[in-house]
Amino acid sequence: MDDRLPAHLEVSGLIRAVQAEGGFATVLAKGERDAGTILLVTTGPGEPTCLFERMPQLDGSRIFTKTRVQDSDNPTEFNDYLTKRRHQDRDIWILELDIAGAERFTALQHK
Repeated sequence: MDDRLPAHLEVSGLIRAVQAEGGFATVLAKGERDAGTILLVTTGPGEPTCLFERMPQLDGSRIFTKTRVQDSDNPTEFNDYLTKRRHQDRDIWILELDIAGAERFTALQHK
């Protein structure tokens, strides 16, 4: 049996945590309710937009890893990548966190 938190509950928790800290969070793409992969797009004042994807580790944990940083000279490349990931996996959730120090919310993870 998989003891992971269902994706929709994790997404809801992340949104509430960001809002409780005075930020804004929204679902850009809704994935599979229970087992969908979650991608986090983080942005904040004076910070580059980054993408975090959950990657499985050798010890069985699944941590968020920064996989992209938006290039200010070519901002469409970042969005093109998100579109490509969505076409590759229709079950993924894409969540945008807009708050200073958004990267700290990637630590709200579980095994």
